[in-house]
Amino acid sequence: MATGASIRTRTTKSGARAAERSVILTGVCGRLGRLLLRQLHREGRVVGIDRRDFPDAPPDLMHYRLDIRRKACRDVFRREPAQAVVHLGVMHDPRISAETRHTWNVEGFGRVLEYVAAMRIPKLVLLSSAAVYGARPDNAQFLLEDAPLLASGRVSDIRDLVELDMLAQTFFWRVPECETVILRPSFIVGEVHNEIYSYFRLPITPRLLGFDPMMQFVHEADVVQALRQALRPGVRGIYNIGGPGVLPLSQVIARVGRPAAPVPHVLARGLLDRLWRLGFTDFPGREIDYLRYVCMVDDRRARRELGYAPRKSLDETVASIREAFGE
Repeated sequence: MATGASIRTRTTKSGARAAERSVILTGVCGRLGRLLLRQLHREGRVVGIDRRDFPDAPPDLMHYRLDIRRKACRDVFRREPAQAVVHLGVMHDPRISAETRHTWNVEGFGRVLEYVAAMRIPKLVLLSSAAVYGARPDNAQFLLEDAPLLASGRVSDIRDLVELDMLAQTFFWRVPECETVILRPSFIVGEVHNEIYSYFRLPITPRLLGFDPMMQFVHEADVVQALRQALRPGVRGIYNIGGPGVLPLSQVIARVGRPAAPVPHVLARGLLDRLWRLGFTDFPGREIDYLRYVCMVDDRRARRELGYAPRKSLDETVASIREAFGE
């Protein structure tokens, strides 16, 4: 094992779980990784890979504190017989340099694909995002899974995610014996700290004059439910994951209860970029198209084939944005 890697040992009862095939979970220390782990480790063995520390991990988790780009990760995949891999280890921090983020995301996922193929792991699940479709004035009201992924031309921060999605699609056809699943959830809310959280966290929430797009949110608990359903044997393909309903952005702002101010969209990008450079927000101006145009998904396929249905109501989902601020 490479220098600097650490392992959290797990407890077993008479070695009963030692030979059990595991689920390998990358990005286990993130918010969604912890929520998924909380459920999966009650049902079977989970192996977590994440370079961050996990001091409050369940005692039966085998946690490898590793950079997924390291060769030591191959030893983990070789040592741990796995029935599935769930890839959540995607770096989203907009303040990390584009080169560092690209290397981590694309090179890291490429290594994961290599190991899944080499070890003949029967299932791979990638958590992508509906944002890969892009927010555009000519979007359909609800986008299907076969819609083109056009976000990379407008929003550089999710170019990596588009590339990961395309890599997974190529892997789907190149390694047909592996059940590859790509989930594209709409904007995730809850206690996840993402771009939408950062937007509503602004001291004054800007409303773009002349624009009030319909918005679609999905609660983090419903995303975890979809991940679990994607792990079922026989499931493969691309699935949009929508929320319990839609609302105009103006109504979402009102329900969240944040102070708002109308801003001409021609000025908003520069204002947001200035606030971003000063460290007042993690919502950069280059994300502004998602406040102008619709980017909502049709999730009928997931409902039909996965049995997916949001368990959180629209009120609960929107309220979780406000609750994330401790208000």
